Amino acid sequence: QVQLVESGGGLVQAGGSLRLSCAASGRTFSSYGMGWFRQAAGKEREFAAAINWSGGNTYYADSVKGRFTISGDNAKNTVSLQMNGLKPEDTAVYYCAARTTYSDTYYSRYDYAYAYWGQGTQVTVSS
Repeated sequence: QVQLVESGGGLVQAGGSLRLSCAASGRTFSSYGMGWFRQAAGKEREFAAAINWSGGNTYYADSVKGRFTISGDNAKNTVSLQMNGLKPEDTAVYYCAARTTYSDTYYSRYDYAYAYWGQGTQVTVSS
């Protein structure tokens, strides 16, 4: 069984920074990459950022580009999300996930490509 656990969420003021981390436990597994998704109250889950292990390429939603930075370690199955310049609209539950079913980076922005998910960590940005 694979378990992903996020940490680092919390309450910050607008313009502040926060760093989220995600670590895997349980059985070992391989993935093509990992990513972060978020879901605000009353809204659908949306893509935030992803990293592809082959080449280390990163991908970001337009809404977070320039403010968020994703990094990770394939060997450790860990991924982090450095969030700067936070805005109230960034308030959401943030989930880390591992992409295991589709190798093409085209799928890194779609949640159906990710088989393993964490429980989520709440990020609240006050105005």
